Amino acid sequence: MATIHKNVLLVEGKQEVRTIPEIIEANGIHWGTSKNPVVYIIDNEGCSNLIDPDLITIELQVRGRSALGILLDADDTPFGRWESIKNACRKTKSIPDLPKELPEEGLICEAFNGVKFGVWLMPDNRINGMLETFLACMIPDETEALWQFAQSSVKEATNQGANFTEFQRDKANIYTWLAWQNPPGRQLHQAVMEKILDPTHPNAQKFVQWFRDLYGL
Repeated sequence: MATIHKNVLLVEGKQEVRTIPEIIEANGIHWGTSKNPVVYIIDNEGCSNLIDPDLITIELQVRGRSALGILLDADDTPFGRWESIKNACRKTKSIPDLPKELPEEGLICEAFNGVKFGVWLMPDNRINGMLETFLACMIPDETEALWQFAQSSVKEATNQGANFTEFQRDKANIYTWLAWQNPPGRQLHQAVMEKILDPTHPNAQKFVQWFRDLYGL
């Protein structure tokens, strides 16, 4: 018999599946086990698979469900991404009309069947960006000079023929910075777990509070 998870978070990819638990647990919330986590995170392998009215409807209607969250990268069109989410939710006929703009503190509302429903656009529900943009805000203050140098180095790399796109710059910045840590080149979730990035940084707290409120933690 399949396990029923009362709290579920839908995400775009494996990086979120690995990284979000480390951030939340570092902020004093026991995550539980892989089979019985406090929130079960589902990798939907891309934005287009996640913003699907049928998927949202099915997940809202799972017996025993208490809360359902959607976590997406804003990418370079936060307003357009929010419009896509609103359109998908409208088609489900399960969620009340959503506001014109995504609240800065993240969305939390109640579906018609009583399930709590939430949305967060990385990094902060306002600006362009992604998970890596959010994590860069958790770089410890005492390493700010090195972070600035990493960004300058990435910029100079483009002058030397580096061919990443402008959209990928935030990824290039943080991975360059991670390459200079001890040990070099940690993965994002490892950097959070090992406190190379500071998951309790004030810049992370608005997201942590949204997570707490949505799932009643």
